[in-house]
Amino acid sequence: MFVLAVIWSAEGHRRIYNVLDFHAAGDGKTDDAKAFLATWNAACSDGGNEPVMAIPRGRAFLLSQVSFDGPCKSPIKIKLDGKIVAPNVIWTKKQGNLLTFFDVDHLTLDGNGEIDGQGPIWWDCYNKRMCVDVIQLLGFARCNNLVVRRIHLKDSADKHMTLFQCSQSLVDNVSITAPADSPNTDGITVSSSNNTYISNCSIQTGDDCVSVLSNTKNVTVTHSRCGPGHGISVGSLGKSETAMVEQITVSNCSFVGTMTGVRIKSWQGGKGYAKGFIFESLNMTEVQYPIVIDQFYCPQGNCPTKPGGVAISDAKFINIQGTSTEQDAVKLMCSQSVHCEGIYLSNIHLSWMNHTSPTNAEILNAHGTTEGMLVPTILFSNT
Repeated sequence: MFVLAVIWSAEGHRRIYNVLDFHAAGDGKTDDAKAFLATWNAACSDGGNEPVMAIPRGRAFLLSQVSFDGPCKSPIKIKLDGKIVAPNVIWTKKQGNLLTFFDVDHLTLDGNGEIDGQGPIWWDCYNKRMCVDVIQLLGFARCNNLVVRRIHLKDSADKHMTLFQCSQSLVDNVSITAPADSPNTDGITVSSSNNTYISNCSIQTGDDCVSVLSNTKNVTVTHSRCGPGHGISVGSLGKSETAMVEQITVSNCSFVGTMTGVRIKSWQGGKGYAKGFIFESLNMTEVQYPIVIDQFYCPQGNCPTKPGGVAISDAKFINIQGTSTEQDAVKLMCSQSVHCEGIYLSNIHLSWMNHTSPTNAEILNAHGTTEGMLVPTILFSNT
C-alpha cells in the first residue's frame, strides 16, 4: 500500500504523497485528520529531494485540531490546492490552532487552496462571552527557513496565521479575509521571531492586518494591502513581558478603511524597548488615524496611570499620503516618564476626508525632527 501511495514526480524526482492515497475522504464531512497525519509522517520521514504532501483541488477536507511535527529528514513541501475546513461547531474550549507546524525547518506551504476556519459560530460565542479561549487557524512554531505562498485563509475563529520562534520566514502573495466586525481576527502575527519578510499580501480582517509582538527583530512588510482592519501594528507591548522589538519596516503598502494605518502601541508601566522603525511610501484611504504612537494603550478604557513605559525610539515616517476620517491624522502620545525619542517625519500629506479644514497632529512627550512637506503641521518641543 505504501508503494502504491508514493508517486514519483518527473520534476526533480520528488516523491508526491497524496492525502487521498492515505484514505482521506475529502467530502467535507468526514474528519480527515488521521489521513493527513499519516500522509505527513510518510513525507516527513522521506530523506529524498523535498518530498511533497499533496492536497488536491476539487475536494474539501474536514480537519479537527492537527499538529504536524518535525524535524523532518529533508526539506518538505505541502501543495495545498484543495480546501481545508474546520468543524462548524464549538468543538473545544481550549486555546490552540486548527493546524500547527512545530519544529519543521525548510518547510514550504504553497498552492491555490484555502483554509476556512468557519469563524461565525465562534465569533457569536465570543461576543456572548461564552467562549474565552478560541481557536487560531494556522500556527508555525520553531519553523526556520519557512515559505508560505499563494494560499487563502478565511474566517478564522481568532488569529489567522501566527509565527512564533521562527527564523528566516517568507510570506508571499497570501490573501486573508474575514468580516470587519469579526473579533480578534488578526491576519499575520509575528512573535519571538527574526528575519520575517511579508510581501504582496492582501489582508482584510476585523483586527490588525499584521501585528508584531515582543522578542522580534527584522520584520519587513511590503507591497501589501490592508483593510478593513486595525492596520499594521507593533504591539501591544509591555503588558506582562519586557518588550524587545527592533528593525521593523513597512513600505509600499496601502491602507483602505482601517482604524489605524501604522501604529506602535504599548501599555503604561511596561519595560523594555522598541526601536528602529521605517514606515515609508504608504497610501492611506479613509483611515481613521493614519500614524499612531500610543504609550497609553488600554482597549478597555479604564487603566490607571502608571509610571514607566516601553522606550520607543528611532521611528521614521516618510512619504505617507492619503485621507483620514478623523481630524487628528497623526497621534504621537508618549508617557511623561519615558518619552519617545528620535521620531522623524518627512513628506507627509494627510487630508481630512470630506472637510476643508486641515488635519491636526496631537503630540505628547515625543521628540524628533521633520523635513519636507508636512500636512498636518508637526511641532516637536524637544525639551
